[in-house]
Amino acid sequence: MFARPVLSASTCKYAHLRFSPAQRLWRAPIKYPCRAMATSSKVHLTPSQQAVFYVPGITSDTANTTSELLQENYEKHHIFFNHAGFHNHIVHHLLSLFALNATPAELMQGWNDNVSYQRPPVPLKQSVVTDMHDPQKYKTYLGNENHYHNFLVFFQEEINQKGWQEVLNEYIFKGDERADDMLVRMFGGILHPIIHLGFGVEFEQPAIIAEALAQAAVHGNREASHLIESEKAAKAHSLDTRSGTTIVQLVEEIYADMERGSRNRAKHSSQVHVTEENLEEKTAEMINAVVYFTGAAQHPPHQIKFDFFNIHAVNLSIFFCSFLRQSWLSIPNKIRLLEWKIRMDLAMYASPRPPKLLLDEIANYKSKKDSSWEDIFKRVKTYHDDGHACKLVRALANGEQVCKKYEHKDGFVIKGDMWRKLGNMAIDSVEAGSPDYVRSGAWSSVPLRDQSRI
Repeated sequence: MFARPVLSASTCKYAHLRFSPAQRLWRAPIKYPCRAMATSSKVHLTPSQQAVFYVPGITSDTANTTSELLQENYEKHHIFFNHAGFHNHIVHHLLSLFALNATPAELMQGWNDNVSYQRPPVPLKQSVVTDMHDPQKYKTYLGNENHYHNFLVFFQEEINQKGWQEVLNEYIFKGDERADDMLVRMFGGILHPIIHLGFGVEFEQPAIIAEALAQAAVHGNREASHLIESEKAAKAHSLDTRSGTTIVQLVEEIYADMERGSRNRAKHSSQVHVTEENLEEKTAEMINAVVYFTGAAQHPPHQIKFDFFNIHAVNLSIFFCSFLRQSWLSIPNKIRLLEWKIRMDLAMYASPRPPKLLLDEIANYKSKKDSSWEDIFKRVKTYHDDGHACKLVRALANGEQVCKKYEHKDGFVIKGDMWRKLGNMAIDSVEAGSPDYVRSGAWSSVPLRDQSRI
């Protein structure tokens, strides 16, 4: 039932862009194994790439340029661009641009904006890679960024031997101590490892999947360790009291508890419950809820800005449509992965202090340009940043399509033209100038709005 995508071919047409029936934003996925030219050490994209959301008309020049740049990044750069754990976003940026049908020149701009400050990989130690094949020795290297290159080669070897689907099932989804530890690390680093994994799976690139596994392995396991405890609490929680609770209700309860001075977050995460029957709908509900609490967390009279940490939860959301497509991933693991995502979303909303949500800020938003989706895409493809903006825009456009058939249901607050307004808010907010995003509620650094437009 759930080996198919979230969206049917009929609902996934981008109707208001007036494309012909042959130019759909979604096509049926190719069954693995990956096309022969994409390997654990070589990136290879084609114009017919099976992305969750893409703009039709991608050319061979665009596919080849993206592949060549990603290959250079793969071979020459560390996953962190400095020694403070700041992530290399080139993969995320270029694949988002590729999906939005960027030209080779636009791809080169994205590359040139970010290549100069990347750092080279740490030299490989083959003896360490050999050690990693011993499960006990493998554990001793976790959480150390100096071993990123070693982990990368280790996972290349594993993928070459077993295939990337089996490697993911073994190292991430098996449910044993090692896999659970790695799954926790996937959700660390402001979700960067699992975002990286999402790109690798969506675009069927074993090399990027190897990067994601190595990236997770060198992250710590404390930031998201609450996910294991939340899962245990949920299993002990009465099913009757959590089966009908929407994510938006939990968000509202978190805010209300904060107003009362309570910070019992486990109470809310233990109410998250996904079943085989509602997996597809809950995926859409997750997308809707995270877009709601990210987009509505505004602070008038300050300019419209999105929270830097919460946009990562939005940017990750698109890949759960891709995870649903994967026939190699079991339904129980799809359910578990989605439940963890929802619990992480709730934790991100709650930290450090849950903001008041102003839905009218979205519903009544008036953009000076009031761009169509086509024009939003054009603007974001030429915006100079490290890819956060184009990831956000693509995730929002995908959310509109995923949530459309559920708009009449409880828990779906974002609906209709709010999605395009959010797209305008996203591109307007970064084009307005520094800061691109607000961090941890620090609105004092954000300029005030044009008073003539309030």
